[in-house]
Amino acid sequence: MCKGPSSSPSKKSAPVERSAKTFLGGGPSNTGGVYGIAQPRQSLRGDLDVFDALKKKNLDKVGKLDDFIWSDMRKDPHPARRTKIMKAHPEVRKLIGPEPITKWVVLALVAAQVCSAIYIKDDLFTLKGFVFLYVVGATLQQAVFLAAHEIVHNLAFKSKMSNKVFNMSITNLPMVFPMVFTFQAYHLEHHTFQGLEGVDTDLPTAFEGWLFGSFAGKLFFLTFQILFYMFRPMAVKVHPVNVWHLLNLATCMTFNAVMVHYFGWNTILYLVLSTFMAGGLHPCAAHFLAEHYVFTGEVETYSYYGPLNWLTFNVGYHNEHHDFPNIAWTRLPELKRLAPEFYDILPYHSSWPMVIWKFLTDSQITPHNRVKRTGKEPKKLK
Repeated sequence: MCKGPSSSPSKKSAPVERSAKTFLGGGPSNTGGVYGIAQPRQSLRGDLDVFDALKKKNLDKVGKLDDFIWSDMRKDPHPARRTKIMKAHPEVRKLIGPEPITKWVVLALVAAQVCSAIYIKDDLFTLKGFVFLYVVGATLQQAVFLAAHEIVHNLAFKSKMSNKVFNMSITNLPMVFPMVFTFQAYHLEHHTFQGLEGVDTDLPTAFEGWLFGSFAGKLFFLTFQILFYMFRPMAVKVHPVNVWHLLNLATCMTFNAVMVHYFGWNTILYLVLSTFMAGGLHPCAAHFLAEHYVFTGEVETYSYYGPLNWLTFNVGYHNEHHDFPNIAWTRLPELKRLAPEFYDILPYHSSWPMVIWKFLTDSQITPHNRVKRTGKEPKKLK
Protein backbone atom coordinates (compact mmCIF):
# COMPACT_ATOMS: atom_id res chain seq x y z
CA MET A 1 0.00 0.00 0.00
CA CYS A 2 2.48 2.60 1.20
CA LYS A 3 5.69 3.58 -0.43
CA GLY A 4 8.42 1.54 1.20
CA PRO A 5 12.05 2.29 1.87
CA SER A 6 13.81 3.92 -1.04
CA SER A 7 17.24 3.34 0.42
CA SER A 8 18.41 0.20 2.09
CA PRO A 9 19.98 0.22 5.57
CA SER A 10 23.65 0.95 5.82
CA LYS A 11 24.57 -2.74 6.26
CA LYS A 12 24.78 -3.06 2.47
CA SER A 13 27.53 -0.47 2.34
CA ALA A 14 31.12 -0.80 3.44
CA PRO A 15 31.71 -0.68 7.21
CA VAL A 16 32.26 2.82 8.49
CA GLU A 17 34.23 3.66 11.58
CA ARG A 18 32.33 5.93 13.95
CA SER A 19 33.73 7.53 17.03
CA ALA A 20 31.50 8.23 19.99
CA LYS A 21 31.68 11.94 19.26
CA THR A 22 30.78 11.50 15.59
CA PHE A 23 27.92 9.19 16.39
CA LEU A 24 25.45 11.84 17.49
CA GLY A 25 27.36 14.82 18.74
CA GLY A 26 26.19 17.15 21.45
CA GLY A 27 27.30 17.50 25.00
CA PRO A 28 27.74 14.87 27.69
CA SER A 29 24.71 12.97 28.87
CA ASN A 30 23.51 12.65 32.43
CA THR A 31 25.03 9.19 32.59
CA GLY A 32 28.52 10.10 31.45
CA GLY A 33 28.31 9.12 27.80
CA VAL A 34 27.79 11.25 24.73
CA TYR A 35 24.13 12.20 24.64
CA GLY A 36 22.00 9.86 22.57
CA ILE A 37 24.33 6.88 22.80
CA ALA A 38 26.12 5.00 25.54
CA GLN A 39 29.87 5.61 25.54
CA PRO A 40 31.26 2.71 23.47
CA ARG A 41 34.29 0.78 24.59
CA GLN A 42 36.01 1.55 21.28
CA SER A 43 35.02 3.15 18.00
CA LEU A 44 31.68 1.95 16.64
CA ARG A 45 32.08 -0.07 13.47
CA GLY A 46 29.74 -1.43 10.86
CA ASP A 47 25.98 -1.63 10.78
CA LEU A 48 23.78 -0.39 13.64
CA ASP A 49 20.78 -2.71 13.39
CA VAL A 50 19.99 -2.56 17.13
CA PHE A 51 19.77 -6.22 18.11
CA ASP A 52 22.51 -7.35 15.75
CA ALA A 53 24.84 -4.58 16.97
CA LEU A 54 24.09 -5.40 20.60
CA LYS A 55 24.91 -9.04 19.93
CA LYS A 56 28.22 -8.05 18.33
CA LYS A 57 28.84 -5.57 21.18
CA ASN A 58 29.02 -2.65 18.77
CA LEU A 59 26.44 -1.00 21.04
CA ASP A 60 26.08 -1.13 24.81
CA LYS A 61 23.02 -2.69 26.40
CA VAL A 62 20.89 -0.79 28.86
CA GLY A 63 21.08 -2.29 32.34
CA LYS A 64 18.01 -3.16 34.39
CA LEU A 65 16.31 0.10 35.32
CA ASP A 66 14.44 0.79 38.56
CA ASP A 67 13.28 4.14 37.22
CA PHE A 68 12.98 6.00 33.94
CA ILE A 69 15.95 7.64 32.22
CA TRP A 70 15.77 11.27 33.30
CA SER A 71 17.01 14.12 31.14
CA ASP A 72 15.98 17.72 30.45
CA MET A 73 14.35 19.57 27.57
CA ARG A 74 17.65 20.92 26.25
CA LYS A 75 18.67 17.41 25.26
CA ASP A 76 15.77 16.63 22.92
CA PRO A 77 17.78 15.51 19.85
CA HIS A 78 15.26 16.39 17.16
CA PRO A 79 15.24 20.22 17.09
CA ALA A 80 19.05 20.34 17.02
CA ARG A 81 19.32 17.71 14.29
CA ARG A 82 16.60 19.43 12.24
CA THR A 83 18.57 22.70 12.35
CA LYS A 84 21.79 20.97 11.31
CA ILE A 85 20.10 19.12 8.44
CA MET A 86 18.45 22.30 7.14
CA LYS A 87 21.82 24.03 7.18
CA ALA A 88 23.65 21.17 5.47
CA HIS A 89 20.86 20.29 3.03
CA PRO A 90 18.62 23.29 2.24
CA GLU A 91 17.06 21.21 -0.54
CA VAL A 92 15.14 19.36 2.20
CA ARG A 93 12.68 22.27 2.15
CA LYS A 94 11.34 20.94 -1.15
CA LEU A 95 10.10 17.82 0.65
CA ILE A 96 7.94 19.76 3.10
CA GLY A 97 4.19 19.75 2.56
CA PRO A 98 1.14 17.50 2.08
CA GLU A 99 0.89 14.41 -0.11
CA PRO A 100 -2.17 14.55 -2.44
CA ILE A 101 -2.33 10.76 -2.83
CA THR A 102 -3.00 10.32 0.90
CA LYS A 103 -6.72 11.06 0.68
CA TRP A 104 -7.21 8.39 -1.99
CA VAL A 105 -5.28 5.80 0.01
CA VAL A 106 -7.39 6.61 3.08
CA LEU A 107 -10.66 6.32 1.14
CA ALA A 108 -9.55 2.90 -0.11
CA LEU A 109 -8.57 1.76 3.41
CA VAL A 110 -11.84 2.90 4.97
CA ALA A 111 -13.88 1.28 2.20
CA ALA A 112 -11.91 -1.97 2.59
CA GLN A 113 -12.44 -2.04 6.35
CA VAL A 114 -16.17 -1.33 6.11
CA CYS A 115 -16.58 -4.01 3.42
CA SER A 116 -14.57 -6.43 5.58
CA ALA A 117 -16.92 -5.80 8.51
CA ILE A 118 -19.92 -6.60 6.35
CA TYR A 119 -18.25 -9.66 4.80
CA ILE A 120 -17.20 -11.38 8.03
CA LYS A 121 -20.09 -10.39 10.34
CA ASP A 122 -21.82 -13.77 10.19
CA ASP A 123 -18.58 -15.71 10.80
CA LEU A 124 -17.16 -13.42 13.47
CA PHE A 125 -17.22 -16.05 16.25
CA THR A 126 -15.54 -18.79 14.22
CA LEU A 127 -11.90 -19.67 13.65
CA LYS A 128 -12.19 -18.09 10.23
CA GLY A 129 -13.50 -14.93 11.87
CA PHE A 130 -10.64 -14.79 14.39
CA VAL A 131 -7.97 -15.28 11.72
CA PHE A 132 -9.65 -12.70 9.50
CA LEU A 133 -9.81 -10.24 12.39
CA TYR A 134 -6.12 -10.59 13.19
CA VAL A 135 -4.72 -10.73 9.66
CA VAL A 136 -7.06 -8.37 7.81
CA GLY A 137 -9.02 -6.36 10.36
CA ALA A 138 -6.17 -5.43 12.68
CA THR A 139 -3.79 -4.66 9.81
CA LEU A 140 -6.31 -2.39 8.11
CA GLN A 141 -7.22 -0.72 11.41
CA GLN A 142 -3.57 0.05 12.21
CA ALA A 143 -3.20 1.55 8.74
CA VAL A 144 -6.31 3.68 9.28
CA PHE A 145 -4.99 4.88 12.63
CA LEU A 146 -1.66 5.83 11.08
CA ALA A 147 -3.52 7.61 8.31
CA ALA A 148 -5.18 9.69 11.03
CA HIS A 149 -1.70 10.28 12.47
CA GLU A 150 -0.52 11.57 9.10
CA ILE A 151 -3.49 13.89 8.78
CA VAL A 152 -3.22 15.41 12.27
CA HIS A 153 0.08 16.78 10.94
CA ASN A 154 -1.94 18.44 8.13
CA LEU A 155 -0.29 16.31 5.46
CA ALA A 156 -3.26 15.28 3.31
CA PHE A 157 -4.48 18.74 2.25
CA LYS A 158 -2.99 22.22 2.14
CA SER A 159 -5.56 23.76 4.47
CA LYS A 160 -5.89 22.83 8.15
CA MET A 161 -9.68 22.90 7.86
CA SER A 162 -9.71 20.34 5.04
CA ASN A 163 -7.47 18.03 7.06
CA LYS A 164 -9.73 18.33 10.10
CA VAL A 165 -12.97 17.70 8.20
CA PHE A 166 -11.56 14.75 6.26
CA ASN A 167 -10.07 13.15 9.36
CA MET A 168 -13.34 13.49 11.25
CA SER A 169 -15.77 12.51 8.49
CA ILE A 170 -13.77 9.76 6.75
CA THR A 171 -10.67 8.49 8.55
CA ASN A 172 -12.25 8.15 11.99
CA LEU A 173 -15.33 6.21 10.85
CA PRO A 174 -14.06 2.59 11.09
CA MET A 175 -12.46 3.27 14.48
CA VAL A 176 -15.98 3.49 16.01
CA PHE A 177 -14.98 5.88 18.81
CA PRO A 178 -14.32 9.60 18.21
CA MET A 179 -10.58 10.00 18.58
CA VAL A 180 -8.91 12.13 15.93
CA PHE A 181 -9.09 15.48 17.73
CA THR A 182 -8.24 14.05 21.13
CA PHE A 183 -5.31 12.25 19.54
CA GLN A 184 -4.25 15.38 17.69
CA ALA A 185 -3.99 17.46 20.86
CA TYR A 186 -1.91 14.88 22.72
CA HIS A 187 0.21 13.84 19.75
CA LEU A 188 1.33 17.34 18.83
CA GLU A 189 2.39 17.83 22.43
CA HIS A 190 4.36 14.59 22.14
CA HIS A 191 6.31 16.17 19.29
CA THR A 192 6.82 19.58 20.87
CA PHE A 193 7.55 18.34 24.40
CA GLN A 194 8.94 14.87 23.78
CA GLY A 195 9.42 13.03 27.05
CA LEU A 196 8.21 15.88 29.27
CA GLU A 197 6.67 14.43 32.42
CA GLY A 198 3.05 15.47 32.84
CA VAL A 199 2.69 16.61 29.21
CA ASP A 200 3.80 13.81 26.88
CA THR A 201 1.17 11.13 27.40
CA ASP A 202 3.02 8.69 25.15
CA LEU A 203 5.13 7.94 28.23
CA PRO A 204 4.18 5.14 30.64
CA THR A 205 3.30 6.40 34.09
CA ALA A 206 5.34 5.55 37.19
CA PHE A 207 2.60 3.08 38.14
CA GLU A 208 2.92 1.27 34.80
CA GLY A 209 6.69 1.17 35.14
CA TRP A 210 6.41 -0.36 38.60
CA LEU A 211 3.64 -2.86 37.82
CA PHE A 212 4.55 -4.26 34.41
CA GLY A 213 8.24 -5.12 34.73
CA SER A 214 7.89 -8.92 34.76
CA PHE A 215 7.27 -11.16 31.74
CA ALA A 216 3.61 -11.58 32.74
CA GLY A 217 3.31 -7.86 33.35
CA LYS A 218 4.82 -6.97 29.99
CA LEU A 219 2.59 -9.50 28.22
CA PHE A 220 -0.46 -7.87 29.82
CA PHE A 221 0.90 -4.41 29.00
CA LEU A 222 1.33 -5.26 25.31
CA THR A 223 -1.95 -7.15 24.98
CA PHE A 224 -3.96 -4.23 26.35
CA GLN A 225 -1.64 -1.50 25.11
CA ILE A 226 -4.40 0.29 23.18
CA LEU A 227 -6.37 0.74 26.42
CA PHE A 228 -3.41 2.41 28.10
CA TYR A 229 -3.15 4.82 25.19
CA MET A 230 -6.86 5.55 25.46
CA PHE A 231 -7.10 6.10 29.22
CA ARG A 232 -3.60 7.21 30.27
CA PRO A 233 -4.17 10.82 29.13
CA MET A 234 -7.07 11.13 31.57
CA ALA A 235 -4.68 10.41 34.42
CA VAL A 236 -1.87 12.64 33.15
CA LYS A 237 -3.29 15.73 31.47
CA VAL A 238 -6.92 16.36 30.52
CA HIS A 239 -7.68 18.60 27.54
CA PRO A 240 -10.97 20.54 27.46
CA VAL A 241 -13.73 19.43 25.11
CA ASN A 242 -14.49 21.76 22.21
CA VAL A 243 -16.93 21.87 19.32
CA TRP A 244 -14.71 19.68 17.15
CA HIS A 245 -14.91 16.87 19.70
CA LEU A 246 -18.71 17.12 19.67
CA LEU A 247 -18.84 17.07 15.88
CA ASN A 248 -16.52 14.07 15.89
CA LEU A 249 -18.83 12.28 18.34
CA ALA A 250 -21.91 13.04 16.24
CA THR A 251 -20.21 11.80 13.06
CA CYS A 252 -19.15 8.52 14.69
CA MET A 253 -22.56 7.92 16.26
CA THR A 254 -24.25 8.50 12.91
CA PHE A 255 -21.94 6.08 11.11
CA ASN A 256 -22.35 3.45 13.84
CA ALA A 257 -26.13 3.77 13.73
CA VAL A 258 -26.17 3.30 9.94
CA MET A 259 -23.95 0.21 10.19
CA VAL A 260 -26.11 -1.35 12.91
CA HIS A 261 -29.37 -0.53 11.13
CA TYR A 262 -28.38 -2.03 7.79
CA PHE A 263 -25.85 -4.70 8.70
CA GLY A 264 -26.22 -5.54 12.40
CA TRP A 265 -24.19 -5.17 15.59
CA ASN A 266 -21.54 -7.66 14.51
CA THR A 267 -20.13 -5.11 12.09
CA ILE A 268 -19.46 -2.71 14.98
CA LEU A 269 -18.05 -5.52 17.09
CA TYR A 270 -15.70 -6.42 14.24
CA LEU A 271 -14.42 -2.85 14.10
CA VAL A 272 -13.97 -2.67 17.88
CA LEU A 273 -12.09 -5.98 17.98
CA SER A 274 -9.97 -4.88 15.01
CA THR A 275 -8.98 -1.79 16.98
CA PHE A 276 -8.12 -3.87 20.05
CA MET A 277 -6.01 -6.35 18.06
CA ALA A 278 -4.33 -3.58 16.07
CA GLY A 279 -3.04 -2.06 19.29
CA GLY A 280 -2.01 -5.30 20.97
CA LEU A 281 0.17 -8.29 20.06
CA HIS A 282 0.28 -7.55 16.36
CA PRO A 283 3.40 -7.05 14.20
CA CYS A 284 2.29 -3.60 13.06
CA ALA A 285 1.61 -2.54 16.66
CA ALA A 286 5.28 -3.03 17.45
CA HIS A 287 5.89 0.51 16.26
CA PHE A 288 4.54 1.72 19.62
CA LEU A 289 7.54 0.03 21.25
CA ALA A 290 10.12 0.48 18.51
CA GLU A 291 9.75 4.24 18.23
CA HIS A 292 10.86 5.45 21.67
CA TYR A 293 11.76 2.58 23.98
CA VAL A 294 15.45 2.78 24.85
CA PHE A 295 17.36 -0.31 23.72
CA THR A 296 20.87 1.12 23.86
CA GLY A 297 22.45 3.97 25.81
CA GLU A 298 20.04 6.89 25.92
CA VAL A 299 18.91 6.72 22.30
CA GLU A 300 15.27 7.68 22.64
CA THR A 301 14.01 7.55 19.05
CA TYR A 302 14.58 4.69 16.60
CA SER A 303 13.67 4.28 12.98
CA TYR A 304 12.56 0.98 11.47
CA TYR A 305 13.60 0.15 7.91
CA GLY A 306 11.62 -2.88 6.88
CA PRO A 307 8.72 -4.10 4.72
CA LEU A 308 5.94 -3.28 7.22
CA ASN A 309 6.47 0.39 6.36
CA TRP A 310 4.47 -0.43 3.23
CA LEU A 311 1.42 -1.04 5.43
CA THR A 312 1.90 1.79 7.91
CA PHE A 313 2.50 5.06 6.04
CA ASN A 314 6.25 4.78 6.59
CA VAL A 315 5.83 5.46 10.30
CA GLY A 316 8.97 3.37 10.77
CA TYR A 317 10.98 6.35 9.54
CA HIS A 318 10.54 7.77 12.99
CA ASN A 319 13.70 9.77 13.52
CA GLU A 320 13.02 11.35 10.16
CA HIS A 321 9.40 12.02 11.12
CA HIS A 322 10.28 13.64 14.46
CA ASP A 323 12.97 15.76 12.84
CA PHE A 324 10.54 16.91 10.14
CA PRO A 325 6.90 16.26 11.11
CA ASN A 326 5.84 18.48 8.20
CA ILE A 327 7.22 16.06 5.59
CA ALA A 328 4.65 13.56 4.31
CA TRP A 329 5.07 9.80 4.49
CA THR A 330 5.95 9.31 0.82
CA ARG A 331 8.99 11.61 1.14
CA LEU A 332 10.52 10.35 4.40
CA PRO A 333 12.72 7.78 2.58
CA GLU A 334 13.98 10.61 0.39
CA LEU A 335 14.84 12.66 3.49
CA LYS A 336 16.96 9.77 4.75
CA ARG A 337 18.65 9.50 1.35
CA LEU A 338 19.44 13.23 1.27
CA ALA A 339 21.01 13.29 4.74
CA PRO A 340 22.82 9.96 5.23
CA GLU A 341 25.48 11.50 7.45
CA PHE A 342 22.74 12.21 10.01
CA TYR A 343 20.64 9.04 9.75
CA ASP A 344 23.00 6.23 8.80
CA ILE A 345 24.87 6.73 12.08
CA LEU A 346 21.80 6.09 14.26
CA PRO A 347 20.76 2.70 15.68
CA TYR A 348 17.69 1.39 13.90
CA HIS A 349 15.33 -1.60 13.92
CA SER A 350 14.97 -4.00 11.03
CA SER A 351 12.23 -6.21 12.52
CA TRP A 352 9.15 -5.11 14.42
CA PRO A 353 8.25 -8.67 15.53
CA MET A 354 11.76 -8.93 17.01
CA VAL A 355 11.11 -5.74 19.01
CA ILE A 356 8.05 -7.38 20.58
CA TRP A 357 10.00 -10.57 21.29
CA LYS A 358 12.90 -8.76 22.91
CA PHE A 359 10.61 -6.57 24.99
CA LEU A 360 8.86 -9.64 26.34
CA THR A 361 11.85 -11.92 26.88
CA ASP A 362 14.66 -9.55 27.89
CA SER A 363 14.33 -8.90 31.62
CA GLN A 364 16.35 -5.70 31.25
CA ILE A 365 13.77 -4.10 28.94
CA THR A 366 10.65 -2.85 30.75
CA PRO A 367 8.27 0.12 30.61
CA HIS A 368 11.02 2.03 32.48
CA ASN A 369 13.07 2.09 29.26
CA ARG A 370 11.88 5.55 28.27
CA VAL A 371 13.55 8.95 28.48
CA LYS A 372 11.62 11.40 30.64
CA ARG A 373 12.28 15.10 30.99
CA THR A 374 11.68 17.70 33.67
CA GLY A 375 12.09 21.45 33.72
CA LYS A 376 10.57 24.40 31.95
CA GLU A 377 8.69 23.72 28.75
CA PRO A 378 10.43 25.20 25.68
CA LYS A 379 8.73 27.61 23.36
CA LYS A 380 6.42 25.83 20.97
CA LEU A 381 8.02 25.17 17.60
CA LYS A 382 6.32 26.88 14.67
